[in-house]
Amino acid sequence: MDTYEVVIVGSGFGALAAAKSLGKAGVRFSLISSTTEHLFQPLLYQAATGMISTGEIAPPIRQILAQYDSADVRLGRVVDVDPDKNQVSYVGAGTQHTIGFGRLIVATGATQAYFGRDEFKDRTFALKTVDDAIALREQILNCYETAHLTEDPKAKKDLLSFVVVGAGATGVELAGQIMDLAHRYFAGSFPDITADDVTVTLVDGVKDVLPAFGGKLSAYARAKLEKSGVEVVTGAMVTDIVDDTVTVQDVDTKTSRTIAAKTVVWSAGVQASDLASTIAERTGCETDRAGRLLVHDDLTVGTAQNIYAIGDVTSLNKLPGQSPVAMQQGRHVAKTITGKVDAGTPFKYVDKGSMSIVGRFSAVARLFGKVDMSGPIAWVMWLAVHLMYMVGFRNRYVAVVSWMSSYIGDKRPHFQYTDRVALRLATREEEERQAA
Repeated sequence: MDTYEVVIVGSGFGALAAAKSLGKAGVRFSLISSTTEHLFQPLLYQAATGMISTGEIAPPIRQILAQYDSADVRLGRVVDVDPDKNQVSYVGAGTQHTIGFGRLIVATGATQAYFGRDEFKDRTFALKTVDDAIALREQILNCYETAHLTEDPKAKKDLLSFVVVGAGATGVELAGQIMDLAHRYFAGSFPDITADDVTVTLVDGVKDVLPAFGGKLSAYARAKLEKSGVEVVTGAMVTDIVDDTVTVQDVDTKTSRTIAAKTVVWSAGVQASDLASTIAERTGCETDRAGRLLVHDDLTVGTAQNIYAIGDVTSLNKLPGQSPVAMQQGRHVAKTITGKVDAGTPFKYVDKGSMSIVGRFSAVARLFGKVDMSGPIAWVMWLAVHLMYMVGFRNRYVAVVSWMSSYIGDKRPHFQYTDRVALRLATREEEERQAA
């Protein structure tokens, strides 16, 4: 059995931040990931709407860590952890493997939460993985193509109706982009479909859009969305999704309304990854309602002094589930392991700011937790920060070109028809010819 000084589980921002720090220090570590790529999740909505390709936001993990001689990357899904034996068990290539560790870093992130309505998973589109982005992009294309061919006004209206559940950053950004597609991309491709034919509804149970910002920034985001044509329905809970119809209930009046839509995207709430429950059971660590590990201030877990958890799989001092938090936690743990900070040193998050894009040339930003900005300047800052976080020079260069053609021009360079969409369209055309 192979044994490493450190084993890292996950391949997100926190995991890679820890891996890079350990690699620079020459610490021998193994990183176990269930995917071959590091996903830049905040830009998934841009891949789903054709602004950038999935390759630009999902570079290979092995390529990222190739420069570190002490790194070992393994593809697999961790199924168990034994704190007493300091061992991790994972399934890879259809076989279960076990490796030993001196220290363990759990950074497996979070999945979509459906608040007890798991049936919604099969009735909606998510936006957590590359496959999710591709599936949503195919759905949008297919809806337009089908609407172009139908002669039934009601069917056409339903096909061009989109509901986004969740008014956080992902929901706001996605709703804005779907509406922008109608105004600036599809308007030139489908002469019989105008932006007025397209309905985008953003729904959330909270009263504010982008509630993490609140105040003037939330009001600005709402106004921009509504001006673009997005219908914003806040203070309303989704109570049912069935037969291409979304039922929402006002949290105050308890009155309900229905919204017909062929496409429903769920971006409300998160749930800790499955490994979190295993870690909690093995170490006696408590969890919150979302299953996230309630880690100690030094990011250790339960009774295990050599097991750390970072990022979205954890809950600590109400810190936001954002990539800067995960990266700072990853570096803190690495410094603890390499002796740059004393064991038991509490993690302190330095809030450099948060931001969210709202639409073309508009964004909101809060710098250092107190300086609020909105409009084109915040939008430029958003572009610059996200470019900085993207891995690889080529990715940054291609992203700049893609953004220029999408934001300044009216192109969507990566909104190509996939094989599955092309097959559906070809099949439909053949069926129509046979019927004729």
